[in-house]
Amino acid sequence: MLSEAAEYFSKDYSTARTRFRQATEKAGGRLSAIPLVATGPGNEDLTIDIGWFGSENPRKVLLHCSGLHGVEGFAGSAIQLRLLKEIPRLPEGAALVVIHVLNPYGMAWLRRFNENNVDLNRNFLGSGDYAGVPKKYPELDSFLNPPSLPSSDFFLLRAGWIICRYGFNPVKQAIAGGQYEYSKGLFFGGKQLEYGPQKVQEFLAGLLSSSEQLIAIDIHTGLGKFAEDALLVENTHFSALRVQFGERVVPMEPDQSPAYRVQGAMITSIQRLCPNARVMAVTQEFGTYRSLSVLRALREENRWHHHGGLLNHPTKQILKNAFYPDNDTWRLRVLQRGRQLFHQASLSLFS
Repeated sequence: MLSEAAEYFSKDYSTARTRFRQATEKAGGRLSAIPLVATGPGNEDLTIDIGWFGSENPRKVLLHCSGLHGVEGFAGSAIQLRLLKEIPRLPEGAALVVIHVLNPYGMAWLRRFNENNVDLNRNFLGSGDYAGVPKKYPELDSFLNPPSLPSSDFFLLRAGWIICRYGFNPVKQAIAGGQYEYSKGLFFGGKQLEYGPQKVQEFLAGLLSSSEQLIAIDIHTGLGKFAEDALLVENTHFSALRVQFGERVVPMEPDQSPAYRVQGAMITSIQRLCPNARVMAVTQEFGTYRSLSVLRALREENRWHHHGGLLNHPTKQILKNAFYPDNDTWRLRVLQRGRQLFHQASLSLFS
């Protein structure tokens, strides 16, 4: 008999997609697929899959998203497979929308970024300019993005020196907040809205235009304590969401949470899709390993990507484990907390 973790966590993107499609149809949802131009490691097609339940012109919407950061999609996909077995009763004028793996290229190729090396959670700028870079990032570029193949190059010693010089939180913010100039570098936000995000926004815009209330949940991994989750929110909705979801709710500020300030985040773009709705957006972030271990995994995989990027390289498995630990305790905790938040949101919105 399969363990609960094995039942919902998938070994790769293709397996996760097949399972999601089957689960959506079994649960009576309407399934849509947005195809990408990019392909997977076996030249297979890649799609952003969307399950829609309930009203086609809803006033109340619960939006659940996974896989914006590719390799982080294993956790979000598992949560979604679990919740599709327990679809809440949807009152008249309500809808549940489940977006499965917003960055299928990243999940298939074991990358956090997409086919253009873009961090999609820095890409939703709306009318903003795709330009600029945090003040300290140029000084850190040679350390973050060496043009050579992956190698042992005193990463921890050099990282420790940088943190001692500038401070941990300023370095974290400078590295991870998003940059728009170093196209081969980490946390590159792109030069325009990427194809996948553009098509998803076009798909959702008309369908969400009638909504009056919307709760959005976006699943991520890699920040915070192992097997613990934080609910990251914008300061404008902090108080209301803290009352609604409890003390796990923390602001997206480097000195108050595991997170950092981000421009171009997907979760903050939802309001533009339904300007007349009251939108409450939550990023559910599951911790894995120490920040420097995760950064090192990202750095080494990025070096390999720009030298061929074949899937059988050790950097790929190291990155996968950094965001998707091979640990049943962690996986069961993800399922438990993901299910809990989903049901809290359902009760709040639909009861």
